[in-house]
Amino acid sequence: MKAIFISYGQAYDQEIVDILEEAGQRGFTRWEDIGGRGSETGIPHYGNHTWPSMNNAILAIVEDSKVDTILEKVREKDLQFQDIGLRAFVWNIEKTY
Repeated sequence: MKAIFISYGQAYDQEIVDILEEAGQRGFTRWEDIGGRGSETGIPHYGNHTWPSMNNAILAIVEDSKVDTILEKVREKDLQFQDIGLRAFVWNIEKTY
């Protein structure tokens, strides 16, 4: 099992859920209205007067076989609209119940 954390501009909200559903991933946890800034070229998403947009994030625990499919779809989406902000991170899940 792997954990995939996806941080994205709110404009992508339904599209990220759609990527997970298309990969057969039903379960996830979503956080809404979170702030942040990309580490390289991303613009700030602070929810203030100067930087009014915000981010959302999803954490999904997925079967190993789904990881590459999900990451590729996320990468494709990011390359289409790089200004919106989109990143995904994967790490191992040691145990679940």
